[in-house]
Amino acid sequence: MHLSFQDKARIAGAFTVVKEPAGPDVPAERDPEVAAKVSRMLSDIERHGLDAVLKYAAELDGFTGSSLEVTAAEIDRAAADLPAGLRSALDAGAERTRRFAEMQRERLVDFEDEVIPGVVCGQKYVPVTNVGAYLPAGRFPLLAGAFMTVGVARVAGVPNVVTCTPPSREGRAHPAVLYAAHVSGAEKIYSVGGVQALASMAFGLLDGEPSDMIVGAGNAYVAEAKRQLYGRVGIDVLAGPSEVAVIADDTADAAMVAADLLGQAEHGPTSPACLVTTSERLAHEVPVEIDRQLATLATRSVAGPAWYDHGSVYLAEDRETAVEIMDILAPEHLEVLAEDLDWYLGALHNYGSLFLGTWSTVAYADKGISGTNHVLPTARGARFTAGLSVGGFLKALTYQRATRAATRAQADPVVTISDYEGLVAHRDSAQIRLDRLGATGERTSVETTTTGVVHVQD
Repeated sequence: MHLSFQDKARIAGAFTVVKEPAGPDVPAERDPEVAAKVSRMLSDIERHGLDAVLKYAAELDGFTGSSLEVTAAEIDRAAADLPAGLRSALDAGAERTRRFAEMQRERLVDFEDEVIPGVVCGQKYVPVTNVGAYLPAGRFPLLAGAFMTVGVARVAGVPNVVTCTPPSREGRAHPAVLYAAHVSGAEKIYSVGGVQALASMAFGLLDGEPSDMIVGAGNAYVAEAKRQLYGRVGIDVLAGPSEVAVIADDTADAAMVAADLLGQAEHGPTSPACLVTTSERLAHEVPVEIDRQLATLATRSVAGPAWYDHGSVYLAEDRETAVEIMDILAPEHLEVLAEDLDWYLGALHNYGSLFLGTWSTVAYADKGISGTNHVLPTARGARFTAGLSVGGFLKALTYQRATRAATRAQADPVVTISDYEGLVAHRDSAQIRLDRLGATGERTSVETTTTGVVHVQD
């Protein structure tokens, strides 16, 4: 997430590169070995069904049972094993994420209106029927993922949500992931991970209902499975490593900026972090402060390589130039630690989610505590798409109805256009309605077209 030579040529304002990775800023290339293995697994599972799923679950997950479904008793036991404070925090995250999704849904309204006299067009929001939600539970289980996927799908009105999460080597699903899924409204939870989980949901091997849409984060194999299944099912986003960017002016605190950059860098050793500042002081203080914080950071083995190999710092001459840079980078998460936040809110256009002011930080949304969704586009995808929301689980379906009196206003232009295109069947479907009106004037003689429809013509 840094500027290429071509990017720099597009920027009108002046800026200085303080720190920048070597090489082009391109998304990580797909690993051909990963792609080939995922393709083999998907084909195997499609051919052999649940037997293949159980084979991979035993091989890759260490699964030894006979049923993949997590029972209600197991969910209750998982909840009892968690500290009360964690349960309360997860309850809060689930509720706030649900509330924001409800606020979004309330503003997605069905409507119909008259386009021209006698022609009414409308739109209604219809939820997808079957959603598969994948909840990873690796080295760092991202507990809020259930809020963003299962919980928001429920708010959208999705009637059937199937949830999969991988078991630990002890053979049990992660208790906090189970609890987060449960409080988000998950009714069916299966202890299966990776490619076999996504294939099971896509092919309907768990509950007999193939998923219409699969959502949720995961490792390289999960991302590749989503890529290969896309088209057969819908997906949320094809996300890469987590990204964070900060715009800061001279009012910002270097320690806070450094902490917020490292807060996302610890997601993975290739997670880029970028600072664009109008303050020469910050441009030099923040890298020093990052060094200081990394020295004692428990996750420095991950966050350190992310920052040193993928981090960048740009010193912009003014806020307009800072916005130019950020709109090119289109980061997944963007913080603004500066004065005149309303100006930035109006000026910025390309980001996954925006965090305005000293008292807002990406971590709040990451954990579901602010309420917005953290499933967001990466690799400059924010230039053309938004992240997952309640609208992602809804289809905006259109419809129309017309009166007899509106026929000429629609059919005459369609006949003209279709004649020019040479699409005679399109022409006929409009002309037959004119004929049923008993149209006169231009059309007074009979002609039979290739479809056998009789028209009145001059």
